[in-house]
Amino acid sequence: MTLTDALIEVAHGDERAVLFTVLDGDGKGSKLLVRLDRDERLGDAPAALAELAPALRRSAIVEHAGVRAFADVYGPPPLLVVVGAVDTGEALCAAARALGWRTACVDARGQFATPERVPSADRIVVAWPDEALAELGLDRDTAVVVLTHDDKFDVPALAAALRSDAFYVAALGSRVAQASRRERLLEAGLTEAELKRLHGPAGLDVGAESPAETALSVLAEALAIRSGRGGGPLRSSATRIHAER
Repeated sequence: MTLTDALIEVAHGDERAVLFTVLDGDGKGSKLLVRLDRDERLGDAPAALAELAPALRRSAIVEHAGVRAFADVYGPPPLLVVVGAVDTGEALCAAARALGWRTACVDARGQFATPERVPSADRIVVAWPDEALAELGLDRDTAVVVLTHDDKFDVPALAAALRSDAFYVAALGSRVAQASRRERLLEAGLTEAELKRLHGPAGLDVGAESPAETALSVLAEALAIRSGRGGGPLRSSATRIHAER
């Protein structure tokens, strides 16, 4: 298969891939397509660029081993998984869909986890949290937000999410509740390194009160994490305003 044929397949599908185009030097214009789901590489750009592909989530200019290249990232949109079929869960799914993200709602309580209650969820999974998250298959393009405020749901959900490749794992709750939850997670065998990945209380400090405002706060934090940004005011930032796509 030629590079052009492979790129057409990637562009019309949902597989994860990165196309590197060298920007400078003798190899300017050379390309390397890394198909992550197939562990396949095509093209004449330096093969060492492929080492960068697994960590890239957004298109950007990158440099590796003295080679500067533009990395064009392909793949499905991020997946937001909310644990808890509550009002904030619906608000999160609605806001995430507006961003073009995929959405899923997880709840072991079948009477709550319904399309009528969470109409913005692309998928509803009625199962115990750890079982549901295993079924969904969390990867590096997944954000998980736990809303249940109940250790019997919170602990298995967070344990599974924190041990996955999910780029953002968060939980609502006060600082007191977060401290208590942290102890339960330690008792469940999570390490300090795993717990450092937990964003709780979830969201940016924007004074959110309603479910819609809370959803905005949480998704803003998730977007910042995915883009490698701090989430502070733009006027205080020295980086470019728009993240490279």
